Amino acid sequence: MAAAAVVTAGVILLPLPDGTTSSARALPPETATVTKGQLDSQITDDGTLGYRRRPDGSPYSAVNQARGIYTQLPQEGDKVGCGETFYRVDDRPVLLLCGDTPAYRDLSAGAKGKDVRQLNQNLKVSGDRFTSKTARALRKLQKQRGMKVTGELPLGDAIFMPVSIRVIGVAGRLGTIARAGAEVVQASLAERQVSVDLNAAQQSLVEVGDRVQITLPDNTTTSGKVIWVGAVARRGEGAGSGTTDTTIPVLIGLDRPQDVRKLDNAPVRVEITVGEVKDALIVPVTSVIGRAAGGFAVERVRADGRREIVPVELGLFDNVSGRVQVKGALAAGDRVVVPSI
Repeated sequence: MAAAAVVTAGVILLPLPDGTTSSARALPPETATVTKGQLDSQITDDGTLGYRRRPDGSPYSAVNQARGIYTQLPQEGDKVGCGETFYRVDDRPVLLLCGDTPAYRDLSAGAKGKDVRQLNQNLKVSGDRFTSKTARALRKLQKQRGMKVTGELPLGDAIFMPVSIRVIGVAGRLGTIARAGAEVVQASLAERQVSVDLNAAQQSLVEVGDRVQITLPDNTTTSGKVIWVGAVARRGEGAGSGTTDTTIPVLIGLDRPQDVRKLDNAPVRVEITVGEVKDALIVPVTSVIGRAAGGFAVERVRADGRREIVPVELGLFDNVSGRVQVKGALAAGDRVVVPSI
């Protein structure tokens, strides 16, 4: 008589060909232990660690508004901090200040707006109005930098950039006319970041704020967070042949910039955590089998050696470690069969 599977407590006992459910006659299967804990779902990709540029990879541009002759200019590789002298026109200092809004007008008592707010932030003054506190702090800075002390900021006396910069190109030339509206310096920001060209199919999985582990060229690791995800897909070289994926640019900021020391334009490996589940039951992906009736299951090995099919629902996948969250009649410590490869 053909042997029949025995169904009990929502699982299916698998008989051996002679009708028994004992595994004593078979070689012991390879097994893995069901664990319980936090499971992270991650995306891995290659990236490049370097000084921060614009999201499209182009440098930031410092646009001159002073008039006269260039008498001092920075050199490639120079770092310039906010509040420091950037260059000189007619031997007058032009300052670098922090801010996203470019200078476009004279700033003096009574002025109000975003540009005044960012000036105040440089001077450690609150608000978006040019007050007596602004004028007093500005006079102090002007005196420190050898400028004419007026308590006002004429257009051309400062250039605003998002943060401190690193000079990567100088468009101005000593002794030539400094023209208003002309580029004087190309720069990256002094802070480092990792840029990744992510497969466009994964765009919806990644969000600003996602945690990232970064493996450096010497195999040490550091951490970071996603700070920007591109909205427009682009094709790499060779896309016309159909062999290059469409990608989305992703930028990653570093939690500990000191970990990367002087690395620039260095290849790195990133693992972006795109989901997590706490107190999950976890098994190897290779232990999951498909059921003829649909759905999924694992094969559990009981303490007496018998093997049984346990239906499960699949949850979060971790493609890096090859593990998956399961829900079903399992418990931490159970052993499940892992097929030999």
